[in-house]
Amino acid sequence: MAENTITTRSLGIASEGVKDQYADGKAAKVWQIFIGDKKSRTQNYKNFLVGLLKKHGCKRILDVACGTGIDSIMLLEEGFEVVSIDASDKMLKYALKERWNRRREESFDKWIIEEANWITLYDDIEDLVGNGFDAVICLGNSFAHLLDNFGDQREQMQALRNFEKCVKPGGLLLIDHRNYDDIMDTGKTATKCIYYNSQHTTDIKTSVLYVAGRPALVTLDYLIDISSADDDKRDTIIEDSISEFRLSYYPHRLRVFKEMLRKAFGENATSKIYGDFKELDDIEVPNFYIHVVEKSSTIF
Repeated sequence: MAENTITTRSLGIASEGVKDQYADGKAAKVWQIFIGDKKSRTQNYKNFLVGLLKKHGCKRILDVACGTGIDSIMLLEEGFEVVSIDASDKMLKYALKERWNRRREESFDKWIIEEANWITLYDDIEDLVGNGFDAVICLGNSFAHLLDNFGDQREQMQALRNFEKCVKPGGLLLIDHRNYDDIMDTGKTATKCIYYNSQHTTDIKTSVLYVAGRPALVTLDYLIDISSADDDKRDTIIEDSISEFRLSYYPHRLRVFKEMLRKAFGENATSKIYGDFKELDDIEVPNFYIHVVEKSSTIF
């Protein structure tokens, strides 16, 4: 019977509320190898994100899924003011280390990093919100880590409403998710990721769990070849050249996710969806959907 048991996450829990799937430390370490080198960042991702933020005059950014800090670091280097949060202390330690190593740079010395979760986000960081951030970003398929524990997506809606409260009038939310419609239709997940030069990825085994006939969980078993990783990025907890770890996600349907964003930001907000950083009409089957929501500047 034990062979039929599904373990959906690594052991551990964040300080409050949201489960920390990186709590055992191993997944966080391998993930740092997978995505942690800013040089492996695909240029089209950087151009898209930085270009869009600058086009809208954004200066003050809240990264609500900073992980190891790679997006936040990129934005700091591009001259943005950044506040970064994550629910995983195992992931945050890499961001904290980078901030310490570069503390003599003014932007890094002012970089605010906090451990927090999305369910209580606004209350947790209300003193940092002020009049609101020019943009809130939640990228890298991060939001899908928040599972539907009650079967009605109430916690996901609460998180989106917290994001909305952190965005100033006229500001932006950038949030993405994998193309779970295609994953559920095909049972497969693309191994190459548009966000990173995922040269270490050898396979992603995909499992879809249905509850009462509805898809409730997508589990991805990542196989990462770390044999070519730099020695300083390896750790004694990683013994084999092929490292495997499991992460679980909520499979957001595009249609449903669009409606959730509409409810969170209201009818007067405007939104646009990109596929793999391109216009939707320019790509047949995107691996990722990127939602850009502009909060109404009208205060009622």
